[in-house]
Amino acid sequence: MRRSAARKTGQSNSTAPITSSATDLFRSASSKASSKEMERIDNLFYSYANRSSGLIDPEGIENLCSDMEVDHTDVRILMLAWKMKAEKQGYFTLEEWRRGLKALRADTVNKLKKALPELEKEVKRPSNFVDFYAYSFRYCLTEEKQKSIDIESICQLLDLVLGSHFRAQVDYFIEYLKIQSDYKVINMDQWMGFYHFCTEISFPDLSNYDPALAWPLILDNFVEWMQEKRT
Repeated sequence: MRRSAARKTGQSNSTAPITSSATDLFRSASSKASSKEMERIDNLFYSYANRSSGLIDPEGIENLCSDMEVDHTDVRILMLAWKMKAEKQGYFTLEEWRRGLKALRADTVNKLKKALPELEKEVKRPSNFVDFYAYSFRYCLTEEKQKSIDIESICQLLDLVLGSHFRAQVDYFIEYLKIQSDYKVINMDQWMGFYHFCTEISFPDLSNYDPALAWPLILDNFVEWMQEKRT
C-alpha cells in the first residue's frame, strides 16, 4: 500500500513541471498579444493626435468620426468619451484613449465602429445611464470652476442625451426653458432633478408631483406652466 501511495505521489510530481510550463507559455502568449494590442491602440491614437499637443483635439475627433462614418454630433461619440472617462470636452489624452479602446477591445477604426452599438446598449442600462447623464453635464463644463451651463446649450444637450428616452418631457421642458426669463443657466442639481422628474413623475398629468418635496424650484415653475397650458 505504501509503494502504491508513493507511485501516486511520484506521478503527481512528474506532471507538475509540464503543467507549470504550459501555464507559463499561455501567460507569455497572452502578455505578448496584449502588448501587441496596446501597440495598435497607441498607433491609432497617434494617427489622429495633434503632433504639437500630443492630444486628439476637436479636428482629430472629427477625422475619427469621418472614418467611422458617424456624425461628430452623434450621441455615441459622447458615450465614447464617457467610456474613456475623458475630462476635457473635445480632447482625448493617450491614457483616456487606452482606457476606452482596451475596454471596447478595439484596436482599429473598423473595430471601434462595430463596438458602438454594444456601447450604446451598455450606456442604456439603468445603472449606467444615470452616470452617463451626469457625466454629459460635467463634460460640457469647459471653463475652470464653471458650475452651470447656458440655457441654449442645455436645450441641445437635453435633446441629445435624454430626447430618445423621454421625448414628451424633453420637448415641453425645452419649450419652457426657451420662453421663461428667470433662469439664464442650469446647474447640476437642476440637471439631475429633471432626470428624476422624468423617471418618477407621471406625465403629462403630473398627478404625483408634490411641490412640497425637495424638487428644484425651476421644476415647480415648469409644472405650474404645464398646468396653465392645460387649462
